[in-house]
Amino acid sequence: MRIRVLAVGTRMPDWVVAGVSEYGKRLPRDFQVEWVEIQPAKRQGDDRQKFRTREAEAIRRQLKGNEAVIALDVKGTLVSTEVMAECFAGYRQEGTALAILIGGPDGIEGELLHSADQRWSLGRITLPHPLVRVVLAEQLYRAWSINARHPYHRA
Repeated sequence: MRIRVLAVGTRMPDWVVAGVSEYGKRLPRDFQVEWVEIQPAKRQGDDRQKFRTREAEAIRRQLKGNEAVIALDVKGTLVSTEVMAECFAGYRQEGTALAILIGGPDGIEGELLHSADQRWSLGRITLPHPLVRVVLAEQLYRAWSINARHPYHRA
């Protein structure tokens, strides 16, 4: 399975890079996760919609036509790790590549959100975007472990 995480933001703190790297090293070669950093829009003024639009354009340039798209959004469907695992298993069985979107500080532009195949929420709390990367990396590993019947997931 091939997953690309398109995340707005560059130059993450060392603890984020280390966390994402740690979970990535644990994944087998047939469950590849590529992290693509998207340059955030320059925050000049207070037009949040303009920032979201610029970032959405940058994300769209990175999307490939054969990818299913999951957008992370606080207002999306609350998902459990087990639901993630089922979803990944389905995409894997179909041979479908996957792109997971992490927006910038102002979220993901509405049109891009609505064009996504799914909108997931990792919870109703607001998480800083660097922390979302680490949480997502761990959940990708945990979902893989469920499907592989690996003992990491003990629920």
